[in-house]
Order: sequence, then structure tokens, then C-alpha cells
Amino acid sequence: MTAPTPIYAWKRFTLEAREQTLPNGIITEHITLTHPGAVLILPVANDGKLVMVHQYRPSIDRWIYEFPAGTMESGEHPETCAKRELSEEVQLAASEWHSVGESLPAPGFCDETQYLYVAKQVSATDGELDEDEIIEVVHFSVDEVAHMIASNEIQDSKTIVAFCRAQLLGLIG
Repeated sequence: MTAPTPIYAWKRFTLEAREQTLPNGIITEHITLTHPGAVLILPVANDGKLVMVHQYRPSIDRWIYEFPAGTMESGEHPETCAKRELSEEVQLAASEWHSVGESLPAPGFCDETQYLYVAKQVSATDGELDEDEIIEVVHFSVDEVAHMIASNEIQDSKTIVAFCRAQLLGLIG
């Protein structure tokens, strides 16, 4: 494998090309989008409802339902980022945190790892959205979210993965 050659950089992301020898011996050029990592938080309100965001996503030019999430700063620990994003996006703090694993959203072309958390025992706090975030905070029951996933109303993969893991681990009903 050769050292990567940067093709393009934007914010904390870089598109890189490199020559790589595959496990079968074939040498190929591979393009990778490097990503600093991200977090997703599945907040459980004290009434048992799940806190979601209805967020406008410019890349797909539409609004989607998802759990709060965000990109990690350089050197930032995932749980630190999760606490910051929970405060910024839905103005909540949590005293109980559960890691529900990691997810690789697009390993065919991106090295991003997403760290997934369930946050409980929440309370109101101050937080500010990033200037490019357009978010409405919404609350749904576990059954409502399950129905929204089954009916394809929720399509965000990180949201679906976190919801399924939280259910399998018994962290939500």
C-alpha cells in the first residue's frame, strides 16, 4: 500500500487516492473519503418517549427523521462528542449513558466509524445549533419509531442501527 495522495479537502473530510494490494494480490487504486468519526445519541425522555430530530439534509434536499448525531472534533473522545451534540441539537443533558457499539455506514468508500449511545435520565440544558443545522425536535414512543422504520418513514441507517441495538440490549421497550 502506498501513502495516500489527497485529492480534495473540505472541513474535516479528505478525499484520498492510494495504490493498494488486495488480499488476492491484485494491485488497484482505491479512493477513500476520510472521516474523523461521528456519534449518534438515542435519547430516552423521562416519560419513556424517544427524542428525535426532524432535520433538513441538503445532500438529499429533504427533511428526515433521525436521532441526534454529529461529527467528532480532532482528538475528541466519542462520549464527549455525544454529550456536546445532545446539548447542541436537542438542548438535553443526560446522567446515564450506554454505549451500544459502533457502525460502519459506508465502508466501500469511507473510513467513518459511528459511535452509538443511548442517553437516559435527561434534563434540559442550553445548547446552540451549528449555523447550517435546521432541526425540529420531536418525541415518539418506541412503538411509533418501530412503525416509522417498518413503513420506511425513517430511512437513516445510523438511526435504524441504534434503535435495533438498543432494543436488542433491552435499553428501550
